Amino acid sequence: MIDLHELLVRITEPVVSVIELMALILIALATVKLFVQGLHLLIRGDTDGDQRRSIWLEYGRWLVAGLSVQLAADILESAIYTSWDSIGQLAAIAVIRTFLNYFLEKDITEIRERQQRVRERRERHGKDADTTLELP
Repeated sequence: MIDLHELLVRITEPVVSVIELMALILIALATVKLFVQGLHLLIRGDTDGDQRRSIWLEYGRWLVAGLSVQLAADILESAIYTSWDSIGQLAAIAVIRTFLNYFLEKDITEIRERQQRVRERRERHGKDADTTLELP
């Protein structure tokens, strides 16, 4: 007869692997899309930087989604580890991912605010408004 902890481990391990694979796919596809769109923009040009900022903003959102999915896998994984070393390593990874997520969200908010200010300037002053705001 299988004890409850062993059953939990047997169920959780493949679920965590699937969730990590989903995060990998999200981040990989977003990166490929960014690369292709970036090359296209580089060849075609982006005079006012709007398309570049828009591409960057979309990429940031996908990275946040991927990191959130990875964090979900970490949370599930914490249910099956019982040694302090494993829990410590998992906690360090979770903290790093949480900080990355936080700073990505902060950057996304900042970019949105910049885009909004540029739009408002354009509406007030017409198309010739200052469009020199750049991404960090």
